[in-house]
Amino acid sequence: MEQLQDKTALVTGGTSGIGLAVAHRFVEQGAHVVVTGRRQEALDAAVAALGAVRPGSATGVRADVADLADLDRLYAVVAERGHGLDVVVANAGGGEFAALADITWEHYESTFATNVGGTLFTVQKALPLLNPGASVVLTGSNVDVKASPSFSVYAATKAALRSFTRSWAAELAGRGVRVNSVAPGPIGTPGLSGLAPDAAGAEQLLDGLAAGVPMGRLGRPEEIADAVLFLAGPGSSYMTGAEIYVDGGTSQF
Repeated sequence: MEQLQDKTALVTGGTSGIGLAVAHRFVEQGAHVVVTGRRQEALDAAVAALGAVRPGSATGVRADVADLADLDRLYAVVAERGHGLDVVVANAGGGEFAALADITWEHYESTFATNVGGTLFTVQKALPLLNPGASVVLTGSNVDVKASPSFSVYAATKAALRSFTRSWAAELAGRGVRVNSVAPGPIGTPGLSGLAPDAAGAEQLLDGLAAGVPMGRLGRPEEIADAVLFLAGPGSSYMTGAEIYVDGGTSQF
């Protein structure tokens, strides 16, 4: 039996990396997935790739989660389908390196607007559409408990998501809605490589991050997707308010 048969799921930031891997897993498990992205070309490619797994299994909506009008338009599309939402994966986010002495207001504001504000209003605006027993999964990071020099603003946003997970789980329990989060370590995605200024810097960054993982390697997006699928599906029916670290042991040693 497919774990998400006939379910409807939303995955924000679903055009590459972890988000696209999650969308693939959901489609494989029988769900119809609504994916968002900021670039239409990438969104079209993602919908086509998901459709190749199962025709008609995906809907793409161009949206920036930091733009409330975009979120309203997104949820109008979801509402028009008439099936509500069984799973919401608030995955869209990002960051960039900045040492404490170099942090600007613009850096702080843009990172918090997307990672914290975008997650907050993605979930808030989904509330009227959540079906009984729905699962909400936030994509956090293991930097919410690890020191992260020159990445402190990003780390702070992920700590905020951990707090959201607990508070929203308590608030929505009466509706039968579960809220959990997944905390990846370093994962081999375009977004991670993009933190470096050039190809040589990217190789050095990835090698350095892999060396700091007890398992000795970067994670794969599919490995995070498996954890998200668990939190989205019936196997985690007695879990809420929890955070699962999928980081090769980095946060545990």
